[in-house]
Amino acid sequence: MSKHLTKRSEDYSKWYNELVVKADLAENSAVRGCMVIKPYGFAIWEKIQAELDRMFKETGHQNAYFPLFVPKSLFEAEEKNAEGFAKECAVVTHYRLQNDPENEGKLRVDPTAKLEEELVVRPTSEAIIWNTYRGWIQSHRDLPLLINQWANVVRWEMRTRLFLRTAEFLWQEGHTAHATKEEAVAEAKQMQEVYATFAEQFMAMPVVRGAKSESERFAGADDTYTIEALMQDGKALQAGTSHFLGQNFAKAFDVKYTSKEGKQEFVWATSWGVSTRLIGGLIMTHSDDAGLVLPPKLAPIQVVIVPIYKGEEQLNAISDRLSPIIQDLKSRGVSVKFDDRDTMRPGAKFAEYELKGVPVRVALGNRDLENGTVEVARRDTFEKETVSQADVVTYIIDLLNKIQENLYSKALSYRDNHVTEVNSFEEFKEVIENKGGFVSAHWDGTEETEEKIKELTKATIRCIPNDAIEEEGICVLTGAKSSKRVLFAKAY
Repeated sequence: MSKHLTKRSEDYSKWYNELVVKADLAENSAVRGCMVIKPYGFAIWEKIQAELDRMFKETGHQNAYFPLFVPKSLFEAEEKNAEGFAKECAVVTHYRLQNDPENEGKLRVDPTAKLEEELVVRPTSEAIIWNTYRGWIQSHRDLPLLINQWANVVRWEMRTRLFLRTAEFLWQEGHTAHATKEEAVAEAKQMQEVYATFAEQFMAMPVVRGAKSESERFAGADDTYTIEALMQDGKALQAGTSHFLGQNFAKAFDVKYTSKEGKQEFVWATSWGVSTRLIGGLIMTHSDDAGLVLPPKLAPIQVVIVPIYKGEEQLNAISDRLSPIIQDLKSRGVSVKFDDRDTMRPGAKFAEYELKGVPVRVALGNRDLENGTVEVARRDTFEKETVSQADVVTYIIDLLNKIQENLYSKALSYRDNHVTEVNSFEEFKEVIENKGGFVSAHWDGTEETEEKIKELTKATIRCIPNDAIEEEGICVLTGAKSSKRVLFAKAY
């Protein structure tokens, strides 16, 4: 165990913050609430980005890029969206600095360089994109329009935490236009499934697919579909959302198309996004007291090889033996690091790669050289095995798959053991306070009840699960009739 890392069981929040910094993923910057993503953290994001980008393109989407700045008048055009994000907006009012005559060597805003119209730094891009789409869409032949952008956005958060909530973050946002409501709803649901597939197959993070309650929907959406994950401290994490926007933005920006019948119709819209918050989810789903635990499919380094040697002659002999093994692994798409640094002892290297969550560690010393073996250790269980050099490539490929599956199974087991059905408010409070996780409870469907439960327990409705079955019941708080259970939890 890393002696410098707080135990998860002692202080989960402190453990998380320390891990992000000590594993070299990110750090706080000189800008309040903003982070610097370090190379190792960014390498994880690049892996996430590459897989998602591939999945988006497979479903017919193309990438584009839109401006960072949104004229205030455009931002205000869709009222609900503007209202929903207003408190988090950074606004540009001037475009020049000048020398300050009262403070030598300092600069001040040039009062004569005031913008004619203030610019909002995008908290999300619907406004600028839908204003652009008005020029792109005239006919039914222009639809569907399936666009995604990889970008940064700014939301002026007061309480921040690396990856989970920062004033500026990286994300992707898809924005699509359709001829019919049915097509747009199908698109929003399809993208929810893309996110869920990615979370489960690549992040090894099980998720609940569901719809948000009205008060938790995206500002300006008719429906929000979500994937909700459960972290090891029993708190939920909203890991991705997909929104059916109806015709709200089309009407706000006058985006119409001529139908096959020659009629002018407003288009139907969706938007959907995931962000660098996924890295926070990855950390909190799998990691332990020794550091990061990364699923092989997203690990920047899947296999690290540490030679154990005395002197250059031994190192050369070990390197020669390992060279074909490394080439074979790389030819099969496995990322390998050969760490022959002579500035660190093997034990210190082992601790470093445990902290960084490298899935598989291979060690080879003089005795292994003689015996034709290597020692293979897996990060998820710390188990070690002596394997013949002739079989090691096949063994590692198989082991990477086993680790990926084991991480998912372990996370799924934790999640399933932390979904608790309750039928009274006393039970509800008991589970939220002492067990954590998702609480499956009847709710009367009103915003007032939802708000009251949040006020009393800090738990919110995470989603109305897609697979929720019709079931007569009574609301845990008010006793009013209810037809299905929803999932509540404390959340990030």
